[in-house]
Amino acid sequence: MMKVIDGKELAASIRENVKSRVEKLSETPGLAIILVGNDPASHVYVNLKQKACEEVGIHFEKFLYEEDIPTETILEKINELNNRKEINGVLVQLPLPNQDEDIVIKAIDPKKDVDGFHPDNRAYLKDHKPCLAPATALGILKLIDATEQKLSGMHAAVIGSKLFSEPVRILLTDRGVETDRLDPSSLSLVEDASKYDILITVVGRPGLITSDMIKNGAIIIDVGTTRIEDKIVGDVSPEVMEQKNGWITPVPGGVGPMTVSMLLVNVLKAYQFSRMK
Repeated sequence: MMKVIDGKELAASIRENVKSRVEKLSETPGLAIILVGNDPASHVYVNLKQKACEEVGIHFEKFLYEEDIPTETILEKINELNNRKEINGVLVQLPLPNQDEDIVIKAIDPKKDVDGFHPDNRAYLKDHKPCLAPATALGILKLIDATEQKLSGMHAAVIGSKLFSEPVRILLTDRGVETDRLDPSSLSLVEDASKYDILITVVGRPGLITSDMIKNGAIIIDVGTTRIEDKIVGDVSPEVMEQKNGWITPVPGGVGPMTVSMLLVNVLKAYQFSRMK
């Protein structure tokens, strides 16, 4: 039977640590989020981030725009936030309804890019330079560490897009884990996935990962989230819990809470960047 990696408990511990660190600072770190449109999921995510900031003592500002707002208006707000010293982190909630996401992300000061999506931060991460890495990737690594397994020499796979996979691969490689990316549309996914000690799936396709795709003793990180009626489910089929041994993150209660907590860690890191000469 799989052991559950409790993301809620781990995330709460990280938030408590962030709160303790914030209380010792001479100034209050600040996060600003730009939210465009009326997507219910985006509003839920931003509210969770606001609540987390308030819990740990990070100053929070939210800027709401209608879904048809021009990209240029968002760029003007980003430029304003880039120049405000009391705002250390700037985040644009994705996806955007119609605006150019690439241009918007590139407009954020890399030292304030707490989502870790700016091309400079991705390049710095690849070159092992100080940077802000994506909060989800950082959260995934913390969840894997929670199993207390020796990672060096393990073989991992990320099932999902190249954009998502790359930062996870870099962070795992730094820990001695050889990491591949698997295409979720591949016909050989069942055979390929069963070879790995660590399996990370971020597809948003319920039931994609079945027992015959999982190696016994593997660590399974389920990032996929899909709403079915009134439930949120992941990519991993429910029977995996009973039919396999190893570790698994629940959906909900796994990667989600960790992503929010690691965002707070990134805001603290951005605050420290702002104090460097």
